[in-house]
Amino acid sequence: MKIVTCYKIVRDERDFVVAPDRTVALDGCALRIGDYDLEAVEAGVQLAASTGGSAVCLTVGGDEVRDSKLRKGVLSRGPDSMVSVVDSSLSMADAGTTARVLASALEREGFELAICGEGSSDRYSQQVGAQVAARLGVPYVNAVSRVSAEGSVLVVERTLEDEVETLEVTLPAVISITSDAYPPRIPSMKDILGAGKKPVTRLSLADLGVELGASEVAAEPERAPEATPRAGVMYEAGQAGEFFSAVRQLMGKATK
Repeated sequence: MKIVTCYKIVRDERDFVVAPDRTVALDGCALRIGDYDLEAVEAGVQLAASTGGSAVCLTVGGDEVRDSKLRKGVLSRGPDSMVSVVDSSLSMADAGTTARVLASALEREGFELAICGEGSSDRYSQQVGAQVAARLGVPYVNAVSRVSAEGSVLVVERTLEDEVETLEVTLPAVISITSDAYPPRIPSMKDILGAGKKPVTRLSLADLGVELGASEVAAEPERAPEATPRAGVMYEAGQAGEFFSAVRQLMGKATK
């Protein structure tokens, strides 16, 4: 079984600087691997080990994906190889553009199972996995807390509020792993040194036959939400009705 885990390199939110006009300066932010993606990588590595398959990691982005430290940071956690799609226009790509490029790369490289994290650590749209599956025309299951294989059938568990749902999924397929389902391993020094010897395939958009339109590469400046002043209203014991009435009114305004 060829298992491909999609991951994203994100900017560390602890380094964000918000200007007076609410634009967010990202240039000084350190780069790191998305937290939710590390869970997905671990799930792919464990499943590959249990099935005798191969674990591949796949990412798209700008020059940040060339960073050798980040590359080793992923490969040292168990994947056998890496595929990266590099183009400057992908640094700030939204979910739709990212899904389009990932789907093209998966189609080119081949896969039986593609794994995504619950969401990216920066935008957290939780849309990429679903859009990748839709573009490829394969089944998609989200909120997966456990995954295994029985022959050619994938067995996934989804932990819901009151029960655990077990599904059988026909391959090829795309799944999204929930957070805390597969705690990522801590690589040893041997793992880190060995990561530098693993094969890495770099692709361009031209290699994939993908040409992005102007609307797909033009990114709006990141802006922080407007600060909302506190209402300063206090509710005493016995005023639950008034409190919930006020909450309902605020929720009604927010949806308009």
